[in-house]
Amino acid sequence: MSVALESQAREPMLLVQGLTSHYGRVQALHGVELNIFEGELVALVGANGAGKTTLLRAISGVQPTSGGSVRFAGQELVGKRADQRVRLGICQVPEGRQVFGPMTVEINLKLGAFARSDREIADDLDEMYELFPILRQRALQAAGTLSGGQQQMLALARALMGRPKLLLLDEPSMGLAPLMVQEIFAFVRRLKDQGRTILLVEQNANAALSLADRGYVMETGRLTLNGSGQELLANPMVQSAYLGM
Repeated sequence: MSVALESQAREPMLLVQGLTSHYGRVQALHGVELNIFEGELVALVGANGAGKTTLLRAISGVQPTSGGSVRFAGQELVGKRADQRVRLGICQVPEGRQVFGPMTVEINLKLGAFARSDREIADDLDEMYELFPILRQRALQAAGTLSGGQQQMLALARALMGRPKLLLLDEPSMGLAPLMVQEIFAFVRRLKDQGRTILLVEQNANAALSLADRGYVMETGRLTLNGSGQELLANPMVQSAYLGM
């Protein structure tokens, strides 16, 4: 059974309804409606300033909301702090990586697992080092001295250290060399193949929608289109606005 058919028979893991958010008097999100089912990779594409990062930050609890609902695994998240949402299983890889530069690679990884026991952390550290061998080589190096691509690997591994049920990826290819972009997307595909549930925000619409089970298009704080990844790739408006066709 396809993901789309399966999703009709079960409740979404994440359900966003009528979500609004403001920066002062400026409204950034206008009644956003979005859902994600377990095991899906959902892409969110749009131009700079469309509100994609704001939506991710609102889901993870970093950005205050002014109305609407965010339900995760049946629980209402509005009113819960960001750290409480992490404990529930929502982990975000932020735009621009945002590693703790003066701290070592290993400490950065451990900070991603602040809510878990030392024994679990030790086991998962080994797993992250297997996934990203370069991080093992750089374990005692200050994170700020890593290349951009290595910092992105560290940011991904740090989020995975939280054992997320829902992984929020915000522009993982931003500022990276083309070969590193390919490597990052190959890793995202690997996570998808493992059955991870992922919300991917990405300006590289072609790469994101090619990976996605479903996608949404955001414009000026509103979701204007949605469909399967392939449907959106074939949509003339999406092709003209985001794919350079």
